[in-house]
Amino acid sequence: MIARTFLLAAAIVASTAAIAHEPRKGPNGGALVDAGDHHVELVAAGSEVRVYVSDSADAPLPSEGFKGMAILLIGGKPARVSLAPDGAFLSGPLEIPAEGPVKGAVQLTASDGKTSQAKFD
Repeated sequence: MIARTFLLAAAIVASTAAIAHEPRKGPNGGALVDAGDHHVELVAAGSEVRVYVSDSADAPLPSEGFKGMAILLIGGKPARVSLAPDGAFLSGPLEIPAEGPVKGAVQLTASDGKTSQAKFD
């Protein structure tokens, strides 16, 4: 009986965690996901990738002090994009233009050295 209760509780916790990390539409039109202490929005527009970072309450954070790397799947091919601060977001160039949602991952490093990862499916 205790084992069943434990398994049921574990299943509920796992499903709740999965729901909390589901991507949602961000304020800039991209996919918004949780990444450690931050929320990260990925927008691919033409030959540029933009990454917007916000705190856990969805308040925008300035990009200064962040650096990052995006590994994206565009046109069936992987693309590595170095991200640098660019005002309200981090950005990097794309060799192959993309529009709309893209799959991949973004790794960010904050000024305090903490890293976080965001996965976009």
